[in-house]
This record gives sequence, C-alpha cells and structure tokens, in this order.
Amino acid sequence: MKHYLKKLEDTVRQQWNEKALCDYGGDAFTYADLATHVEQFRIFLQNAGITKRNKMAICARNSARWAITFWNINVNECVAVPLLADFHPNGIAAFTHHSDSVLLFTDEDIWKRLHPEQMPVLRAAINVADGRLLWHRDQKVADAWEKREQAFDKLHPAGLSPEQVSYPTDNLDKLAIINYTSGTTGNPKGVMLTYGALTDTDEFSNTHFPNKPGETIVSMLPMAHMYGLAIEFIHPNIDGVTVYFLGKTPSPTTLLKAMKEVRPYMVVTVPLVMEKVYANSIKPALEKMKWLFAVPHAEALVYKLVRKRVLSAFGGRVRCFIMGGAALRPEVEQCFCKMRLPYMVGYGMTEACPLLGWEWWTDFVPGSCGKPVHDIRIDSEDPHQVAGEIQARGANITIGYYKNPEANAAAFTDDGWFRTGDLGTIDEQGNIFIRGRIKSMILNSSGQNIYPEELEAVLSGCPYVVESLVVDRQGKLVALVYPDIPDDIDEKTKAEIPEQIRAAANQSLPVYSKIAKVQLVDKPFEKTPKMSIKRFLYQ
Repeated sequence: MKHYLKKLEDTVRQQWNEKALCDYGGDAFTYADLATHVEQFRIFLQNAGITKRNKMAICARNSARWAITFWNINVNECVAVPLLADFHPNGIAAFTHHSDSVLLFTDEDIWKRLHPEQMPVLRAAINVADGRLLWHRDQKVADAWEKREQAFDKLHPAGLSPEQVSYPTDNLDKLAIINYTSGTTGNPKGVMLTYGALTDTDEFSNTHFPNKPGETIVSMLPMAHMYGLAIEFIHPNIDGVTVYFLGKTPSPTTLLKAMKEVRPYMVVTVPLVMEKVYANSIKPALEKMKWLFAVPHAEALVYKLVRKRVLSAFGGRVRCFIMGGAALRPEVEQCFCKMRLPYMVGYGMTEACPLLGWEWWTDFVPGSCGKPVHDIRIDSEDPHQVAGEIQARGANITIGYYKNPEANAAAFTDDGWFRTGDLGTIDEQGNIFIRGRIKSMILNSSGQNIYPEELEAVLSGCPYVVESLVVDRQGKLVALVYPDIPDDIDEKTKAEIPEQIRAAANQSLPVYSKIAKVQLVDKPFEKTPKMSIKRFLYQ
C-alpha cells in the first residue's frame, strides 16, 4: 500500500508546472506553487518553535488556498482540525480550544465574530485568503510567519526544484486529522484519523474509481467534512487531477456552468443535488416526451437520449456520479436506473474516513449502498432478514474521539468492532441495506420496530412532497412535510393536501406503521453538511 504523501511527492515532481488547485473563475496554483508553500510552512514552523503533532484549525470557506493550507499542515506532520465555516462562532471557538489548536486559519469575517479569550491555547490567527496575520499572542510566531517568504528565499535562493521535494511516510500510525462532525445528534465529537486511515481510503479509491493526471474535478462539498476532503480533494489531487473549487454552495445554474467548463471525470455529491437536477431538468424533459412511450421500443430510446443530455450537461467526461450522506429518493433512483446513469450511492461516516460501503455502478443494486469496503457485520441473529446494528473494522476506522473517553468506550464493542449506530441488513451477495439510525427507530405500543426512514421513502413518492420527517408524538406517527404547492391552487384544495398525502402514503404502509397525521412545515428541514436532516431538532 503506497502512502498517499509518497504519491503526492511523486506527482509534485512529475507534474511540476501543471495546475494543481484552482478557484473556479479565479486563482490557479501549480504543483510547484504547492511545493513552495509547503516548504515555506516547514521553515515557518521551525523558526516559530512549533513542533510536529501540534494541532491547527482551518475554518474557512472552500478555496484553493484552503487546500494549500491543509497540505501545509498535513505534509509537515502537524494535525489538521477542519472546522465547518457554518458552525456557530461559539462552536468554532469551543472546537479550536478543545482540539488544543495553536493556530487558526480562517476567513476575516469569521474571525471578527470570535473572541480570543475563549481560545487560550491559540497563539495566532491567519487569514486563509491572503495569508495576513489577523491576531497573535506570541511574537515569535508572528515574526516567523511574517518573515517566512524571506526565510525561504535565503534557504532556496534559486527557488525550489522538483528533486528537493521529499514528504514523510513513516507516520501511518500517527494522528493526521481531528474532524468535528456536527452529525444529527447535536453532540459533536472530535474524530481522530491517522495517516494510515487516509492512505487506506486512497488505496481503496484508486482500486475502485481511479483517476489520471491531467483530469479535472469540481469540488462542491464542504472540505471540512471527510466525504469532500478525502474523495473530492485528497484522492484526486495526489494523482495529478486539477481540483476546481466553487467556494460556496452553488445554484443549479452556476453548478452546471462550472461542470460544462471544467468537464470533470467524476462528480462527488449528495443526493439532494442530483434530486434537484432530476426535478429541474430530467423530469420535465421526460414529461415532454411521454407521448412517445406508447410507441414500441421508444421508451428505451427516450431514456437513452435524456442520459446523453445529462452527461453532456456535466461536461461529457463523467465516468461516475458518487452520492453519499443520505438515501436517494426512490422515484429518482428508478429514473436513473432506466437511464443507465453511471451513479452509485455509497455508505460512510466521518469515523470511517469516510467509506464503509461501495459498488461500481454496473454492479450496484438499487436501494442498497454498495458492498463492504472492509469488514462489516450485522449485530443480528439473521443479518439477511432482521435488521441489526452495522458494525465495522478496518485500517480506515477512527482510533477514537479526542479527549472523550466516554464516547470511546461507547463506540467500540468488546471485541474491537466500531459501532456505527446504523441499523441494516446485508444480502447473500454482500450488498448493504440501511434501515435507519438506532436512535431514530420508533418502538410502537405493540412492540413493533418502525424505521422512520422507510416511511419517509414512501412519502417521497407522494404528491406535493419535497422532503419529510416522521416522528413519534404521544404514541402516534406524525409526518412533518415540506411541500411544493403550486401558486394557482385554491385554498380549499390546499387545506386538503395533508390528508391527500397521508392517504397516499398509507396505501403502501402496513397497519402497524400507518401515519396518523401529516403536518406541513413552511421551510426546508435543517441539515448537516452531508445533507442529513438534523432529527434531534424536530423530536
């Protein structure tokens, strides 16, 4: 297994003058630029008296400079602490302090909302956008940072050459990242991941969805989340793929414009994005051509035509669409299958860096989330039929939660398997089917297990439903629904919509899990970075 930093070293040497990291419509950095920044950072650390294994937080919006900041920290064997720019200021301060971060790389507008006294270990804050020192309490660190370029020029008067690039690989068991995930529990924890875990994830990725130097990819997921960091940035970039950053959550128009221009080989996204593409583009196109379905053999040709249009809209070079973070709506999945769109829905979590389940699209079973990346077992007497907790082990699994012995004790079984907290089954071919989260499972008065996610999948196929959440209210199942109601609908019909949704859903549900009430909500549900609904807010 080749260390991912050795792969980065080889790529830097071979792709010296090729683009490595770009802001879409903005700045571009070559691998030579990247190597220079990494070396400047090494010299800064030395002059500042900051040693390996020190923690450093990054809390900024996605950008090429965010990526360079990560490589600066990671290659020089300090511990990167990626924090979501959307965290509340109190959360940013709390996680920066809890992680013992000595430096904070952030955006100026974020820093203005923070209070240094809440982060007593912090020695300096630096602006990711332009490298400007925002604040410091350690003059030695400040001086070393301000003079890093001069120190580099003194040590390398002719500049850095490819032959001088050498990155460490004797650190597989050492801590590389502490990732604070917001999750859906409302209780964030600092997940510890090693260089070995990142290497293992890259090794699996290269085996199952390889990339090539000179290819391109559009990064739209939060880099502070392991899904975006590992699959959309690290895995492609170390192999010579140019990564283009959109910077913020794009509108469908901006996204497709970027895809057309960048022409990525792979699209890494969440189901919600592809569901919007389906609703805004694919479904209307199919509706216009629906009259052709009556013609023998025409339906297959229509889906083939729509598939061609979709792939063209994404630049024409996409080999696969990888979706993770949530289930794909059944209606959308059925359409993608008929189109033979090269998609797959993976299964993962931060603690698995992030992959647990995966399968290439030609062998992917709809409704599943792929086959195990490493060892997976179902804690059930009949794992094929009766849902049990999904438990995992492998080189990609977290070594625990930072400074949280209680969480560590609860996270692993006595024989060393990681408890995912997810309920699922696995078929005889090894395909994983998720039923829901243990914490969200509802036990009704007759002792029957009810998985809200299964009911929500049924609701997603009902008229007017954009997204839904099923909760237990005083022993009754209530469906909270965010609807899409046409403007020209009259008030009487609008008042009947909740009952229409309830009746439509209950036609497909067993007696013990029928919905008692549908309650409409006036705005989308709050979500985590991977677009899972924050259930704890709606109980």
